[in-house]
Amino acid sequence: MDANIVILTGNHLCNNPRVIKEATTLANAGYSVTVHGGWFDEGLKARDLELRRSLPFEFRPVIDGTQNTFRRFRLRASMKVGTVAHRLARFESRSQLGYTYTGLSTASRGAADLYIAHSEGAMAVAEDRLNDGSLVGIDLEDWFSEDLPRDARKNRPVRLLRKLERKLLTSAVHSACPSRAMSEALAREFGCRRPTVVYNAFLWSDRKCMDGALKDRRDLTLPSIHWFSQTLGRDRGLEDLIAALPLLKHGAEVHLRGKPVTGFDAWLAKCLPEAWRPRIVVHPLVSNMELLSRIAEHDIGFAGETPSIRSRDLTVTNKILYYLLAGLAVVASETAGQREVAEQASGSVFLYPSGDASALAAVIDEVLGSSDVLRQAKNAALASAERTFCWERQEKALLDSVHRALTLTG
Repeated sequence: MDANIVILTGNHLCNNPRVIKEATTLANAGYSVTVHGGWFDEGLKARDLELRRSLPFEFRPVIDGTQNTFRRFRLRASMKVGTVAHRLARFESRSQLGYTYTGLSTASRGAADLYIAHSEGAMAVAEDRLNDGSLVGIDLEDWFSEDLPRDARKNRPVRLLRKLERKLLTSAVHSACPSRAMSEALAREFGCRRPTVVYNAFLWSDRKCMDGALKDRRDLTLPSIHWFSQTLGRDRGLEDLIAALPLLKHGAEVHLRGKPVTGFDAWLAKCLPEAWRPRIVVHPLVSNMELLSRIAEHDIGFAGETPSIRSRDLTVTNKILYYLLAGLAVVASETAGQREVAEQASGSVFLYPSGDASALAAVIDEVLGSSDVLRQAKNAALASAERTFCWERQEKALLDSVHRALTLTG
């Protein structure tokens, strides 16, 4: 295969594992693949440079915000103007879609056989390329126009995002999303064909590289609950877990991994009784290569997504799939996406109604109260990961969709 595929993201590569997996799969299948991203943080840039050495595709940052202070200032000013215009006059513009729209647009004016959009700004660029007569695809990692809490959505260009989603989903030659629930909802909403379901899973073969070390755990006599995200803060599912801890009948350690927002420690101390505070351990972010090893140290993975945000309700996050791959029992809020996983990972996922701390405490106690239940859940998690929720089982759907798009239109 000699087709050229350009993946449009505008983000740091190390923070976008779905793009890495997609680009690697396509490159290994014989396509020439270029990812157009962006650099904004020195530490993440260094991780991107290290990653780039071992990947079978090309990564090109369309903007390096770590070097050009004037350009970064200009882009921020443009976004600020767009935000103010939206707040005062409800005027929506592409300047609200992130710093990288202009850079992505300029960099994508080549002769690629297929452009695949992965972000809000990338959708606008994909529409431009579609209007130029190019073939485009879209991977809705999130349902962008239906993301974030209601208050946060007030400052978002929701009408513009919906327009772009509708145009691309009805006109693109390839579309994908991370759950069956989201695929069906998008088809109903926009009258498009169902996007190909590609779960945001990780390689089963990654388990061969696990280090077997115990770097997180403090008291090995206690079972351990794990949660992770890029950011540690409120409105990320942690409220349910923190509220449930004082109600537990069984002891446990709780390990949280991410970058705390300002005031997180104070909020945590305020919510927890004194007896629980020593059992809460906050860990910094680790590289993608190490993350699976650190998750696997623990017993229960917590995934408290909220059903009140439509995108969060319908998606299947990498969090719950990482837990399965690591061999953890999973306690998860009952969103449409996580219910979908539970149906296919029987015996490993325990659901509770979102916002119900008492019900969550009862579910955690059910798992912690029986070593047999915990062991069987861990075994079921590994079995479901190997059978369904690993990248080796998902990449065929991606390849078939891309091949079909290029073949039928070529």
